[in-house]
Amino acid sequence: MNRQKRDRNQRAFSKGFQAGTQSQSKNNCPYSTTEQKQQWLGGWREGCEERANGFFSRL
Repeated sequence: MNRQKRDRNQRAFSKGFQAGTQSQSKNNCPYSTTEQKQQWLGGWREGCEERANGFFSRL
């Protein structure tokens, strides 16, 4: 049985979340399609909130 790839939008959100927790700029978004860019930015915002709330810290 083959594994299915994750949904592209879910992957964009996840990558944005990682970027947000690592204090990267939102201008670093690698996506050009509107839907994936929105997902990435949504993940980035949530990642920034998590970092601001102290769940992630720079090592």
